[in-house]
Amino acid sequence: MITGEVMLIAALVFSIFMGYGLNAFFLNQPIKFLLKKANKSAIRWNSQSKPIFGGITFYSLFIAGFLAYILLIDQSVALHPRYIALFLVVTLAFFMGLADDIINTPPVFKFVIQILIAVILISFDVFINISPYPLLNYTITIFWVIGIMNSINMLDNMDSVANLVSISVFAGAFVLLLANKGMNGFMPFVILIVLGACLSFLMFNWHPSKMYMGDNGSQFLGSMLAYVGIVCFWNHIPQETVSYGLNSKQFIVVLLAFIVPVTDTATVSINRILRGQSPFVGGRDHTTHHLAYAGLSDRKVAALLFFINIISVAMACYVIFAIPNWSSMWFWLFSAWFLLIFGALYMLTKIVKQK
Repeated sequence: MITGEVMLIAALVFSIFMGYGLNAFFLNQPIKFLLKKANKSAIRWNSQSKPIFGGITFYSLFIAGFLAYILLIDQSVALHPRYIALFLVVTLAFFMGLADDIINTPPVFKFVIQILIAVILISFDVFINISPYPLLNYTITIFWVIGIMNSINMLDNMDSVANLVSISVFAGAFVLLLANKGMNGFMPFVILIVLGACLSFLMFNWHPSKMYMGDNGSQFLGSMLAYVGIVCFWNHIPQETVSYGLNSKQFIVVLLAFIVPVTDTATVSINRILRGQSPFVGGRDHTTHHLAYAGLSDRKVAALLFFINIISVAMACYVIFAIPNWSSMWFWLFSAWFLLIFGALYMLTKIVKQK
């Protein structure tokens, strides 16, 4: 009988090697010239002439892992409402991103699909459980899905950054799932499949990159992270104990685990609104770019932001594991860390001039 440890190791190894093979295959085919960003006029940090097959590899390995688990391990997964929801939302997100890559869809199209993704999750009982009021929970869930999908898309503005941040969150979610459910179960398995896909993509996306993930990749990762964020981070408190108002511990855990995308999106949005610009257009005014303006190489920017996020993910896991008795002292302590990172990166955009 295959043990849980062997199954998970096999899933990770399979995903890394298959991901590498798929990416290498795409790069060696003439078809690579057919899939590039349709919107070439947008302001970008690097050239948009490189192929954008990363998301196709992510989604292909997700589907392969999903089917393998059903056929070889547990057929009941195919009928589990929450896993059906996961399949539906990542599929919808991937094809929405692919459509945007190919034909440059209008922002309202993506916005409508993101709302639909949130509604699907809520319909299948996957929502943020932070208060005894369902309408409030549903509203926060919708804002969360839209926010995280757009933040990962916006963070994908420099080689490896969005991918590395995603790796850090998936790693933390995997640790939390192992602590709660052990080596067995669908979610640890599928997270390792996606984690392996991200690791293999890193070999092609590390600066100077050979390919990008495209919107098909960033929207896939955004929807997957939105789901993982709800299941593993937002809802770390058992549902039966959530019988009071807004829970500061849940907010702190999520802010820690997603500190880089939240900080970058908030910084860019604030600065653009102050300048009278739309937060949803491309530009070279992200925190990543200002770190580069300050003298860091693209590789050092990616490594620094990965380090910040992985440390913060570890803090989030510590809060969940080691602090059952939450108090205002813990709230302000971890809030100080978030505000330190946010304040430093935001002030950098004010001190270091855009080039």
